Amino acid sequence: MSTVDNAELQERLRSTRLVAILRGTDVDATVAAARTLLQVGVLTLEIALTLQDAEEAIAQVVQDAPATALVGAGTVLDEADVERAVSAGAQFMVTPTLSASVPYAVSQGIGVLAGVYTPTEIQRGHDLGSAAVKLFPASALGSGFLRAVRDPFPQARIIPVGGVRVDTVAEYLAAGAFGIGVGGPLVGDATAPGGDLEALAVRAGAFVQACAPDDPRLP
Repeated sequence: MSTVDNAELQERLRSTRLVAILRGTDVDATVAAARTLLQVGVLTLEIALTLQDAEEAIAQVVQDAPATALVGAGTVLDEADVERAVSAGAQFMVTPTLSASVPYAVSQGIGVLAGVYTPTEIQRGHDLGSAAVKLFPASALGSGFLRAVRDPFPQARIIPVGGVRVDTVAEYLAAGAFGIGVGGPLVGDATAPGGDLEALAVRAGAFVQACAPDDPRLP
């Protein structure tokens, strides 16, 4: 697999609307969790570089992922992080802030989801050329903030991350979210040794259904 640019990343996210965030503590468990998510139909994965030997996990997941999947690297802080993530096979980058990694990834033609929190940062993230911006932590702001901030920024592509539960997906999408990013409420203990992959598969199916464009709960 090769990297995707911001245009392709936008289009893929527009159809799937779900990014699974794997912030693991063990390479083997993280890979197993990623494979489970892919089997259930969660096709956009972010593997955080905070995992020791994250490059190994990324490489293993990319090797087995279907062509329809996207495997990205998260917590990408600087240019060196971009380079090592790409070397491992990551197809896109996710950052926690508007760090130097954002303009660098854009300059290299690599799709990036830039971390933001304020309206100023939302504008700046789009001005830098991000495919979309990651609003984190979204639970501290709520769907009402997203709805309000889209009044001055109607074209903003905002992905709320942090505390989004399966029962709140619909309200974020109704408020104008471009997609949803989910870590703990989806992944649970699956990225740790002995994690429950069966429970992960059940949760993943529920999130896929909640993010589906034809979900009957959406307006």
